[in-house]
Amino acid sequence: MNASPLASYRVVRSTRGTTAVLAVATVLVLIAVSLPWWGESSWMREFVEIACYFIFAMMWNLMAGYGGMVSIGQQAFFGIGGYVMLALGNFLGVSPFVAIPIGGVMAALIAVPVSWVAFRLQGAYFAIGTWVIAEVFRLAVANVSAVGGGSGTTLTALRGIDKATRESVTYWMALVCVVASIVLVYLFLRSKQGLALLAIRDNEIAARSQGVAVGRMKLAVYTVAAFGAGVAGALYFVGNLRISPDAAFHVNWTAFAIFMVVVGGIGRIEGPIVGAVLFWALNKFFSDYGTWYLLGLGLLAIVTTIYFRQGLWGWAQQRWGWSLFPTARTLVLTRQP
Repeated sequence: MNASPLASYRVVRSTRGTTAVLAVATVLVLIAVSLPWWGESSWMREFVEIACYFIFAMMWNLMAGYGGMVSIGQQAFFGIGGYVMLALGNFLGVSPFVAIPIGGVMAALIAVPVSWVAFRLQGAYFAIGTWVIAEVFRLAVANVSAVGGGSGTTLTALRGIDKATRESVTYWMALVCVVASIVLVYLFLRSKQGLALLAIRDNEIAARSQGVAVGRMKLAVYTVAAFGAGVAGALYFVGNLRISPDAAFHVNWTAFAIFMVVVGGIGRIEGPIVGAVLFWALNKFFSDYGTWYLLGLGLLAIVTTIYFRQGLWGWAQQRWGWSLFPTARTLVLTRQP
């Protein structure tokens, strides 16, 4: 249809349900804040575990789903965050709860020199290179006797805090981190920088020709993803109270993040949410089956990639138009009076 000379256009960035989703989300957060006063302690521990899965998966999705940088070495920053938190708590007397964001900051700072090496590689070489970098960190930490070497050590900085207080504060920290990660990623994707990141993912050469600072943007996203992974690692081991190189730097962290994002829906904020909850449920009820459990995860991932290529949420969005966090821009034709 040809537009008339009086026709004009407007950009629509939200849906009719956006306000309703915001209202419901606000109510859910307020209820969640009050959980320590009426809920079971086991509920808080389970939420902390889901939160760590989600934050880590969200950061991987930001890199790969939106930025096109497929890394299988993000466990490096997960482990760095955990060990920085441990060192600050056990040796310097810093509260582990205060050390959680500091662990994220240190992971982000370390990501800057690491990126100089990683960004020299492209495609599959980049993915394998990040894995090798993570293994270097694992081996290095395993040789530091002050933090327990290869067998790891226990977080002793929380010994003076009673169990109920420790679990409540850890839960609130996890809730804050979850809400902050969703809000910040959502606002970023709706900004001009978010559009630039999508342009880099779709065609790096074309994005550079349009004036996008490709190198700077990739470094920024890589650093932010490292910060989020570091926070997730510090938070996880505050709840776990023990850390070891094999647990902190295991490649399974990234493998599980890929599973969560692919099954939930890559390139969508809702994807890691769906994937993290699904992975937690599968892990809770079927992990005792050992090898069969891992085979089941692999089979589920294969079925999803074949029949639901955009993930479960992507399929639901295409079928029913569901979008909790709309980031796309739609050009709508309007007419001047």
